[in-house]
Amino acid sequence: MPHVLVLCEYASLNGGERSLLAVLDGLCAAGYQIHAAAPAAGPLVAAFAERGVRVVELDLHDALGRRFELSLCRDQLRAAIETLQPDLIHANSLAISRLAGPVAAELGLPSLGHLRDIIRVPAAVIADLNRHTRLVAVSHATRDWYVALGLAAHQTHVLYNGVDLTCFRPRPPSGYLHRELGLSPENRLVGVIGQLGMRKGLLTLMAAVREVTSVTDDVHFVIVGQRYSQKQEALDYERQVRAAANHGTLRGHVHFLGVRSDVDRLLNEISLLAHPARQEPLGRVLLEAAAAGVPVVATDVGGTREIFPQDTAAACLVPPDDSTAMAAVIVRLLDDVGQRTAIGQAARRRAEQAFDANRAAEILGRHYRELIHP
Repeated sequence: MPHVLVLCEYASLNGGERSLLAVLDGLCAAGYQIHAAAPAAGPLVAAFAERGVRVVELDLHDALGRRFELSLCRDQLRAAIETLQPDLIHANSLAISRLAGPVAAELGLPSLGHLRDIIRVPAAVIADLNRHTRLVAVSHATRDWYVALGLAAHQTHVLYNGVDLTCFRPRPPSGYLHRELGLSPENRLVGVIGQLGMRKGLLTLMAAVREVTSVTDDVHFVIVGQRYSQKQEALDYERQVRAAANHGTLRGHVHFLGVRSDVDRLLNEISLLAHPARQEPLGRVLLEAAAAGVPVVATDVGGTREIFPQDTAAACLVPPDDSTAMAAVIVRLLDDVGQRTAIGQAARRRAEQAFDANRAAEILGRHYRELIHP
């Protein structure tokens, strides 16, 4: 049974980690034994334990959350790899792929770097990424971005993330979220799910909420997620978002729910999902909303159009940083049940067609096989 070591820099459960967890059962069923190197404690480690995945400690940060210098990080990576003696290394993020590329090459091990972000990186990072045997990007937009920066095109493939289509599926609303928030069943809910960070466009959202609530006062926005970055600019950004949410007509209409474990059910309680991201490689919440049959209003950035091609009519896409356009579409959809239903049904069909976790696991397993047995 081939042993695959998955490298994870953080123990949180964000999109990249959830996408990895979604394919684990399929990989194990295909005959791969999965181990992980990750921080010693956190939700990801607990999720690995539930699935019987052995975890070796890999902590690349000090007590303040600052990453150790590059050479020390690579020493720790090397130690984890030598402990487990895998047949293949799978680095599950851009940052850990950058760290692991040279280490895997020096050890003579086949390796896969997984690119789940779209950010500008210097030439030294690209050179480290190119040390991997193979790279996979979560969308064509992500692949094109890094190839334009010098990534080796011939060894970079596209692999869409997958979602569990039985966990995320259309269901009638139960009303539990309304009851939790103390709202009348007549109040309509718009969901926003993601990290509280600048790339998610939440200040643009607040401007859109202001326009929506100036037209109707029975709409409430629920924001699921938290801030992970400790940088001052991230702290300041969250403060601005929360201050905006508590000002004027927004007060009482924006609810911060933090991290939730019930997103699969929560999606069925909202009328639509708003996604104002300024950049998005392949937003996992968009895949989950599509699978749940929830209509989506999203900014047309990164890989979002790959999730919702125009001819599928599976979402409404608006320009980034355009609060007026987003508000107008939200109001229109809230007032048109028929259109919301049609979009939600089209989104579910799109998820079944392109984003089934079983299919993603099958393709990732094929990459594993080709790397272990070239």
